[in-house]
Amino acid sequence: QVQLQESGPGLVKPSQTLSLTCTVSGGSVTAAPYYWSWIRQSPGKGLECMGAISWRGSIFYSPSLKSRTSISRDTSKNQVNLQLSSVTPEGTAVNYCAATKNLITGATTLNLYDYCRQGTQVTVSS
Repeated sequence: QVQLQESGPGLVKPSQTLSLTCTVSGGSVTAAPYYWSWIRQSPGKGLECMGAISWRGSIFYSPSLKSRTSISRDTSKNQVNLQLSSVTPEGTAVNYCAATKNLITGATTLNLYDYCRQGTQVTVSS
């Protein structure tokens, strides 16, 4: 059974860069045909897919966040990483790492993903 564990700071100051790591166990980030996505949900808002990286290493970014987002992976550690620069208080959200066999960019429910955990809260505040 694939398990995902997000890690990172719970509090980030405005204008700083948010860095999150998703550690995968029970599976490999290079296993076909999975896409490993970063999704966030701000209070009172729907899900927002920030981007994803495929088992081949291809990367998709949300057009609205592309200029501030970087997704990478460390295959030796079986991890997927997210960096989001220039964060603002509106970026306060629960951030999820999720995996699915198809690239999903506009999901309205996390149930569409094959694997997902409870997410990690990130608050942007000074």
